[in-house]
Amino acid sequence: MSGLLDVRDLHVTYATGGGEIPAVRGVNLSLDRGDTLGVAGESGSGKSTVALALLRLLPASARVTGDILLEGENVLEMKWGRLRAVRWVGASVVFQGAMHSLNPVKRIGDQIAEPLLLHQTVKPDRVAARVDELLEQVGLPTSRAQDHPHRLSGGQRQRVMIAMALACEPRLIIADEATTALDVMIQAQILALLRGLVEETGIGMLMISHDLSVLAATCDRVAVMYAGRIVEDGPARDVVHRPAHPYASALSAAFPKIGDPASRLAPRGLPGDPPDPADPPSGCVFRPRCAVAESVCATVDPPLWPVHPDADGHADRHAACVHVGPGSLSKESESVDPTGETSTEETSR
Repeated sequence: MSGLLDVRDLHVTYATGGGEIPAVRGVNLSLDRGDTLGVAGESGSGKSTVALALLRLLPASARVTGDILLEGENVLEMKWGRLRAVRWVGASVVFQGAMHSLNPVKRIGDQIAEPLLLHQTVKPDRVAARVDELLEQVGLPTSRAQDHPHRLSGGQRQRVMIAMALACEPRLIIADEATTALDVMIQAQILALLRGLVEETGIGMLMISHDLSVLAATCDRVAVMYAGRIVEDGPARDVVHRPAHPYASALSAAFPKIGDPASRLAPRGLPGDPPDPADPPSGCVFRPRCAVAESVCATVDPPLWPVHPDADGHADRHAACVHVGPGSLSKESESVDPTGETSTEETSR
């Protein structure tokens, strides 16, 4: 079975009055049918730019290179008519800012019905019934179809966006901070809904979030982005609970852990700010904020190296760090702590 989504060497550069700014630098992602992939990182790491690039939703000032293969077809080479046919049906996006994505002068039901009518996925006399089904699916009463966006709360508007994304039963859903505006109970319901759709229908889901706990509970794999690059990727629970890259470790440490009073009372943050994409530091871009950086980090920009590879050099997890690179691994693995401490644990090979 061929892959659903295959992103190869994706670069996105924005043209500005002060020159070109690289926002995404050589990202590679793959997603199969029935799988979920999470993308994590701070604001400005490039994760939302990747999401928008997948369906060519970036502004005209963005220059995109690489390959974005959706079921084997390159999105970047599609003609406009074919691209319109793919959106909503082949892949759909749940945007982060629901209030800015919904039309303030159109009723909710009409906006959900729009992709149904455009792509004719149901008969015209079934559109209203399908809208009601979608509203119930995301936990909203069908009467809300007659309301305008301003009459809904932020969480309700976000659920409307999810209903629109599900309308044409796409094979890929791209959720960009889809549950950020929801309260904890509704967030759990929506995540369960999305996960259930993946398991029942075999669609693929790319979920973007700053919340690693959400990604760990929802996704099969997680890719961590920093300064436009992926710095670690692998099985979700390994990346979240046993990170190999110092930045992934810092993200994980920033969230309090249930049952750990120390992390609850004193969650650890990460000092400093992400680098200026127009003027990144030499070597490893994370070096200025890394407590375990070495002199070699100032000159080496590490690629994604396998973490605990087998005899053939293969691994299901990779990290872009000199501590993971060739010759740096021993029989014991060290989980890097952003404070500079390391904890050693036995690793089964």
